[in-house]
This record gives sequence, C-alpha cells and structure tokens, in this order.
Amino acid sequence: MSRSLRRGALAATAVVFSIVSLAACGAGHDAQTLQVKPDNAAVTKGDIKVQNALVITQEKDKKGPAAVSATLFNAGTEDQTLDAITLPGGKATVALKPAGSAAKVVVPAGGSVVLGGKGNASAVVTGGGVEDGNVQKVVFQLSKAGDVGLEAFVYPATGTYAAFGPTAAPAAAPVAGATPSGSASGSPAAAVSGNPATTPSGSASGSPAGAPAGSPSPSAGH
Repeated sequence: MSRSLRRGALAATAVVFSIVSLAACGAGHDAQTLQVKPDNAAVTKGDIKVQNALVITQEKDKKGPAAVSATLFNAGTEDQTLDAITLPGGKATVALKPAGSAAKVVVPAGGSVVLGGKGNASAVVTGGGVEDGNVQKVVFQLSKAGDVGLEAFVYPATGTYAAFGPTAAPAAAPVAGATPSGSASGSPAAAVSGNPATTPSGSASGSPAGAPAGSPSPSAGH
C-alpha cells in the first residue's frame, strides 16, 4: 500500500472515531443535551407544577410596582387554592387578586390558572428590592401542596413580557368642582325662566280681552 493510501485510511479512521465520541456524549440518562433547561423557571411538587415563572418590573425609566407572572397546573383530582406568594430575602410583598369576581385564586383539578395578563389573576409586588437582570426567589403557597419555591428571572415589561407586566397606575381623579357646576347651571335657570313668565301672561291677556268682546252691545237690543 502506498503512503498516500495509508494517510487516507488513517484520516478516515480519525473522523469515524470523532463521530462515535460525540454520539456517546448525547446518549444515556445524563446526556449533555438533556441538561439544557428553559430560560423561565419551572418546578413540580406533588400535583402542582409551576411553569414560566417570572418577576416583571416596570418599563425602563418608569417607577411603580412589579408583578409575578406564572402558570400553575394541577394534575390532581381536587381543586387547590393559591393562598399567597412570597419573595424571601427582602421587604417586598405580593398582593394576590383573583380574576373577575372570584373570591380566591383557584387552580382547578386537571386544569391550570395563569397569573398576569388581561383578564387573568394578578400578583402585584410592592416594597422594592426587585431589580432587572437578577434572579429572585419566589414561593407559591398552595392549600394542599404547601410551599412551592423556585428562582425566577427578573425582566422589565417590554417586548414579549409587556402584556404580563404590572397593571398601569389608576386614572387621575376628576377635577374638584366639576359636579357642582353641572347641577348649578341646570335647575335654577329652568325654574326661574319657566313658571313666572307663563302664568302672569296667560291670565292677564285672556280674561279682560274676552269679556268685553263677548258682552251684548247696548244698541243691539233696541
């Protein structure tokens, strides 16, 4: 065999060995590709699974509360309630508000509930201590599963996260004096200009003019 053929055979053997080595890295329960995890935090405890957990702050250069956004799944046969959310390690507090007129945030059996977004339950964070780019410990307290904790990323309410961020500040209150001016200009003017003008002019011009014209003339009888 010539030297060139031997070199080619050795090169082909090296390539095959490299491919086999890479394939071995991706096999088995501890495969490196299986270690890739999503950007958004997720955790499972008992029948409850929390996915896509985030802490979303205000847009850049805006001040105000933050919000916890997440989806909670219940694989069990009984409803569970989300009783509270805490952010350990700081002074921030979370106020839960059910969707619509519901009294509690319920994770239905075999179903899910979403925190954040239009028409969904909300979890508003106040008290500060939450900064963009950080990882924040978040604990969901459920009626049966107990505390379900994870570490969530903190993002501003821009782009994909804008629709799930903290709700806007309430609209400004009406200007003082708006209501009194409406009622004052309406009723007194109508009362004064309506009654007095109608009554005197009707009786004064009706009676005296009618009586003389209807009475018999003295010359007509003779």
